[in-house]
Amino acid sequence: MSATGSSNPEYVNARVSARRAKLFDEEDYRKLLRMRPDEISRYMEESTYQGPINRLGSRFSGVDLIEYALNAGLAETFDEMLAWADGTLYEQIARYLRKFDAWNVKTAVRGVYADTDPEAIDDDLIRAGEFDDDLLDRLVDAESIDAIVDLLEGTMFGEPLAAAADEYEESGTLVALENAIDRAYYENLFEGVTTAGAGPGSAYAEFLQAEIDFRNARNALRLARSGAEIDPAEYFIEGGTLFTPEQLSTLSRNRDQLVDVIRESRYGDELSAALDELAEVDSLIGFEQALEGALLEHSRNAAHAHPMSVCPVIAFVLAKEREADNIRAIARGTEAGLDPDEIRAELVVR
Repeated sequence: MSATGSSNPEYVNARVSARRAKLFDEEDYRKLLRMRPDEISRYMEESTYQGPINRLGSRFSGVDLIEYALNAGLAETFDEMLAWADGTLYEQIARYLRKFDAWNVKTAVRGVYADTDPEAIDDDLIRAGEFDDDLLDRLVDAESIDAIVDLLEGTMFGEPLAAAADEYEESGTLVALENAIDRAYYENLFEGVTTAGAGPGSAYAEFLQAEIDFRNARNALRLARSGAEIDPAEYFIEGGTLFTPEQLSTLSRNRDQLVDVIRESRYGDELSAALDELAEVDSLIGFEQALEGALLEHSRNAAHAHPMSVCPVIAFVLAKEREADNIRAIARGTEAGLDPDEIRAELVVR
């Protein structure tokens, strides 16, 4: 619909609830783990991915078909949610879905950095944000970081990326560019969001604060494990409540203390099981997966507590993204000949 008119959370969340009931569950994943890629695509044809599979099936096969269908399915699903919404709810959903603009800019930047073939870059785009196809196609074809910066002039990413480009040239790493993209996204996301009171707006703000808290924790650990001489405080994303930049610099060096801080915070009770998992894993990938699982759980709790807010929509967006990531991991792992138990360890199921 549009940003005009009154918000309609009751209608939108009823539609979202029906879609959530169709998400793949643990039993679906168990079945997929026993299938070849062509069998996985046929299984997807009996799900909400039927349309993309049928449209793309004449041009692609195997894992390529699965990848394209997943990305197309995400874009279609989120476009439908925007079509259902009005007023402030529409604006909140549209702003949140700009995470895919951020994803697509990062994908283009990584493509330039790794000298990736444009077709491979295009494969990884999720066309569900505000950027139109023309801009995305030009980002795919960009041959330098400067070219990407020029293309994004006038968007919320343009100035932050331009400012980070010098640091990228000095360090030769993508950290500065990717962090600039994240910061621009979250700064835009918080515009007009209130943290006061106890209404739907404050419920949304609390969820966004949690997402930023978890992203800061993840980024700090990534930087600490990279071995780069970079202070996590320099890449702190404002808007969360759990850390200060200085605290994050210290906690990034001690995973156990980081888990303890989260456990003692407002997230502790509802995330106890996920935090136990965080404390037990012995790899950065496992830690990030547990963090993502914790955020999924927090979003679901927020949706149940605030059914007349945007929270049920955001919880569904995260769950749908995770579904696509899980299916993608199974398809890629199967094609690579990985053992099902190895693939299963990469999934996040909540």
